[in-house]
Amino acid sequence: MLSPTEVTAWLDKHPRFQLHFTPISASWLNQVERFFGLITHDRIRRGAFTSVPELEAAIHHYFDHHNAHPKPFVWTKSAEEILAKVSRARRTLKTVAQGNQVINSVH
Repeated sequence: MLSPTEVTAWLDKHPRFQLHFTPISASWLNQVERFFGLITHDRIRRGAFTSVPELEAAIHHYFDHHNAHPKPFVWTKSAEEILAKVSRARRTLKTVAQGNQVINSVH
């Protein structure tokens, strides 16, 4: 496993690659992951596919059905709760960036 310093050095030598951090608590990312989970559970895991085009057709069929029967997303957290979590994450990232290890992080 590479150290953070080794990763940074490699990235510096390969400017074509850019590292982007996306918080695991990002609400849109959670929704994307959840949607992929639904596709996997409802369609892919239950199927037997003999080719990539067959798998793609099954996924497109799932999209068509899903889009024909949409359900609205309902937020379960208040804006204050979300912003408080973002503040905690920023404090944690600042601590880590300074070279300190976070112990007993609250999620």
